[in-house]
Amino acid sequence: MPPGKVLQPVLKMKVDELFLCWLSESSTQAMLRDCLRRIQMPARAERGAGDAEQPGPRAAAAAPDPAWRTRECEGPGAPGPTPAPTPLPVGAASSARSGPPVRGPRRSGGTRVVQTRKEEPLPPAASRSIPTFYFPRGRPQDTVNVDAVIAKIERTFAQFPHERATMEDMGRVAKACGCPLYWKGPLFCSAGGERTGSVSVHKFVAMWRKVLQNCHDDAAKFVHLLVSPGCSYLVQEDFVPFLQDVVNTHPGLAFLKEAAEFHSRYITTVIQRIFYTVNRSWSGRITCAELRRSTFLQNVALLEEEADINQLTEFFSYEHFYVIYCKFWELDTDHDLLIDAQDLARHNDHAISTKMIDRIFSGAVTRGKKVQKEGKISYADFVWFLISEEDKKTPTSIEYWFRCMDLDGDGALSMFELEYFYEEQCRRLDSMAIEALPFEDCLCQMLDLVKPQTAGRITLQDLKRCKLANVFFDTFFNIEKYLDHEQKEQASLLRESESEGPELSDWERFAAEEYDILVAEEAAGDPWEDGYEAELSPVEQKLSALRSPLAQRPFLEAPGGLGTVELYEYECGDGDLPPS
Repeated sequence: MPPGKVLQPVLKMKVDELFLCWLSESSTQAMLRDCLRRIQMPARAERGAGDAEQPGPRAAAAAPDPAWRTRECEGPGAPGPTPAPTPLPVGAASSARSGPPVRGPRRSGGTRVVQTRKEEPLPPAASRSIPTFYFPRGRPQDTVNVDAVIAKIERTFAQFPHERATMEDMGRVAKACGCPLYWKGPLFCSAGGERTGSVSVHKFVAMWRKVLQNCHDDAAKFVHLLVSPGCSYLVQEDFVPFLQDVVNTHPGLAFLKEAAEFHSRYITTVIQRIFYTVNRSWSGRITCAELRRSTFLQNVALLEEEADINQLTEFFSYEHFYVIYCKFWELDTDHDLLIDAQDLARHNDHAISTKMIDRIFSGAVTRGKKVQKEGKISYADFVWFLISEEDKKTPTSIEYWFRCMDLDGDGALSMFELEYFYEEQCRRLDSMAIEALPFEDCLCQMLDLVKPQTAGRITLQDLKRCKLANVFFDTFFNIEKYLDHEQKEQASLLRESESEGPELSDWERFAAEEYDILVAEEAAGDPWEDGYEAELSPVEQKLSALRSPLAQRPFLEAPGGLGTVELYEYECGDGDLPPS
């Protein structure tokens, strides 16, 4: 047999072999003869009953001879008296021939068909009708009057010249559809307005009628308006037209109109925050179910009511974008919008261990070919990193750091993996002349903190149940925050985590503090660490006149020629992220 060839049993040949072996056994043959005899007995009885009804010689012929029955029972070799002549079987010509009876072959005018009784099908059992419980596009509502909605839209279009709506008119159309104001961009693009610059009433009505018939809640409608044809989920590029309209028209971002160079940076930040919070499956695709479970659509509705964009801290805050972009710019020394492991290690004065930095660049929490080929991450990846680093209590951040610490990818943190990260913490503490806690003692503390369900391994669910997951993670890879936690009592930490009410999250607290520091530095005119203060570019001078916080930061200068929006995707390709 040639090497590498796998033996495959020929099932039919084996079954045939076993059948022939079974059939050749004497016990099997005796059993089959007995079964055949039993099958023939009812046929004989039926034939005898039919012959008894006929008069004359046929009836006499049907009567069996006692001597023949005795001889038949004894077998062909048994001695016995010579029987009297008997007539031929029914159907044969009469003969005066005497001697032992000879059983002639039975002749029939046709093949006898065994009549089987047809069973009438039983009526179906009464079953309860199970109501529909899965509505991927929302539960249908009987209260929606499609014709009334369409009539209202047509009345709105009648107010526009030639019954065509431009982008500036879509706010009124969105309200006629019963949608929040900032759905106007997706409505305009879904009706084909971005290609012609305006939308006719007939085209818009046809589009919206289809939406109302197929989508029955806001999440399904929003996804339908944004997705590409043939898709049922949202990818990052789908949000660009919607967010560009927010940048162009929201009063809280009016100062940003003059700096088109930074539109793509702000849009990229918001998109990453949307996927960070909404895309709980880490698939890079937002489904209707994920959008329905999130608060994103509620935040979109608040854009109309809240003039201060910074109050919408979950997704749209400009101050949060400002902090993230400033932090990234400080690390990106060559300003190519890519940072390597050495750049990221400088974050927060080298607070994060090198082992954890290596894990971040290993692809455990980053996607795209840039990381694998060049060992660099993009600004979009940095958004995920910074939010996860500053707030380790959210589900996404816990998953982020759990993926980094799970070296073998088995879904649990073993004691070996914990010791692997803690070794570097001990070395760094020794270099700072601080006595490190032995690993065994540290492990006991962490197990008491997390209380895992299975001894000897910590799962993701264990950490999500723990209210002090940030203390757990900082113990193993963030030296600054680890020392911070050591100075606080565990009771005070627990009180902070259990505080109720509209308390700021760790990320919101960090962003607010950092923004105040940045504004204070700019107001004081602090020079840069390299000893000189950069001059403002023409773009920054314009923004300074608008009192925009964006223009007050010298390192935010960007070259021209970036008029179109560029999305620095979370999943990068080879040609993504051109040098800025």
